Amino acid sequence: MKSAGSMSSAVVVLLLLWVSSLCSAQIDDATRQLSHDIFKQLIEINTTDSVGNVTTAAEAMAQHLRAAGFPAADIQVIGPNDRKKNLVARLHGTSRKKPVLLIGHLDVVEARRSDWTTDPFQLVEQDGYFYGRGTQDMKGADAILVTTMIRLKREHYKPPRDIILALTADEEGGKSNGVEWLVNNHRDLIDAEFVLNPDGGGIQLENGKAVMMEMDATEKLYSDYQLKVTNPGGHSSLPTPDNAIYHIADALSRLERYGFPFELNDVTRAYFTQMAKTETGQKGADMKTLLSIPPDEQAIARLSEDPLNNSLMHTTCVATRLDGGHANNALPQTARANVNCRILPGHSIEETRQTLIKIFDDRQVTVNSVGSDGEVQTESSPRKSFPPPPLLPEVTKPLQLVTQEMWPGTPVVPSMATGASDGVYTSPAGMPTFGISGLALEINDVRAHGKDERLPVKSFYDGVAFYYTFLKAVASE
Repeated sequence: MKSAGSMSSAVVVLLLLWVSSLCSAQIDDATRQLSHDIFKQLIEINTTDSVGNVTTAAEAMAQHLRAAGFPAADIQVIGPNDRKKNLVARLHGTSRKKPVLLIGHLDVVEARRSDWTTDPFQLVEQDGYFYGRGTQDMKGADAILVTTMIRLKREHYKPPRDIILALTADEEGGKSNGVEWLVNNHRDLIDAEFVLNPDGGGIQLENGKAVMMEMDATEKLYSDYQLKVTNPGGHSSLPTPDNAIYHIADALSRLERYGFPFELNDVTRAYFTQMAKTETGQKGADMKTLLSIPPDEQAIARLSEDPLNNSLMHTTCVATRLDGGHANNALPQTARANVNCRILPGHSIEETRQTLIKIFDDRQVTVNSVGSDGEVQTESSPRKSFPPPPLLPEVTKPLQLVTQEMWPGTPVVPSMATGASDGVYTSPAGMPTFGISGLALEINDVRAHGKDERLPVKSFYDGVAFYYTFLKAVASE
């Protein structure tokens, strides 16, 4: 594997000139219309788990690719059931190098019309924004990927490596995660040297100014745990201390007071190193001392007051659901709670479950993990979040060059996703996965999964320009 410093200065200069020539040209009217039409179509196909259909969206995108000249043999729409089929398409290069895989999920979280100002399943352009469920997460990026594949096909582009696109089901929930299914059942269709996932990363804006291009180089592991207490119950006029609800409440109070150990990995250390150069005052000083050995405990405590910094430095577990009892005039026979954890790389679901058991220190409280299908598991999954992969120069160098051309002076900062993405399936399968998006969002306007989800119009079209240039540079490396 090449090191980041092994690329000759002459090659870097040529790549920079090539990137500059590509970036200097704005997308033409035809590309703008194509990307808009694809985006609109995706938003207006309901792909929620409850009543939506991912297959409909996959077939619609396949039709766009066929119309652009992709042969039928290079397009697959496959999956475990009629509603949850995935699109896999391949743009052939010279095959001198192993492919690059692009992944994006087609499903979206639920949205009720009564909660929204606009219809969540109509693309509405208003006041400089596109509104609709999935505009941020992540149909905007899906539309950009499909548009980019069409542009490259129409140009008869032949990179040294194949480019594979997989648009999949059930990242947001459901029982048929498409990336996991493809890895387990059709690895040959998606096998790649590395993976680009625009469901992570992107340009962070502060009052319209780009402050960083974030690249998710690793991510935390998502896991739910069910806490459960059962009790004989009885009449509420004869209460006893042994109350199922009290046991659950006491366990959650212990969790509230517990702090998981501080830990940095290669990616989060690089993140805080970069941030320490730009932050000022006490926060900047704390980030510098955070990187010392041993780190300053007071600095950790102060930085942990910020939810983002806290999540970057610790495994986090939080109560998200609670229910108990069966009647107002009866002692509870059962009480339950759900605890949602985001686990640092290198640690497993079972290890975290054992930690929770120690925190609660109550034999009455059973702790079981909950699978992605919502079923309570008597045995925890051995799955763990793998340590961060090396930062590949064939990814990072083009990203730095394209970022500087489009957003001059904006640093590229590797980071750890505090949530989770489908990279949790590709990275353990030996395909290093990087969350890279060309979309720009205000730090305080992240509306994914929320009411009135929206994406700036300019951000969308800049994203179309970015991914075309970036992918060409990556595929040519």
